[in-house]
Amino acid sequence: MIRIGQGYDVHRLVKGRKLIMGGKEIEYEKGLLGHSDADVLTHAICDALLGAAALGDIGRRFPDSDPKYKDVSSLKLLAEVGKMLKTMGCEINNIDAIIIAEEPKFSPHIDEMRRNIADTLNIGTGAVSIKATTEEGLGFTGKKEGIAASAVAIINE
Repeated sequence: MIRIGQGYDVHRLVKGRKLIMGGKEIEYEKGLLGHSDADVLTHAICDALLGAAALGDIGRRFPDSDPKYKDVSSLKLLAEVGKMLKTMGCEINNIDAIIIAEEPKFSPHIDEMRRNIADTLNIGTGAVSIKATTEEGLGFTGKKEGIAASAVAIINE
């Protein structure tokens, strides 16, 4: 059976934090606020995969009330999601994700982010699509208050 899942995440931009996106540290004056490394792209992908497998969401699986997830790399969470899917006998067909941010520019980093996600899930980079867009100055992302990401994933059961 083919199953599809959708994920979305958002975090506030703040000074004093690193900006991690797709497991890559991006040079920028601000970073994303969160209990883990606040990697919105990887979080959205986790939620898309968990949703496709009907396993809930990232908050249920890795609660911010648990100190063991404090400042954890979101790639570690993604690896755990991959293990959950494998245990169920599911195979990842493809992932399509988009980063929504006014700045910084993510296009120079997309290939490395794709490799990080693919390597973490033991799938080919051809199964991982990542794009970035702005909101033309509109909304919280357009006003540079935060960054959002959305993802869809197709898995085979």
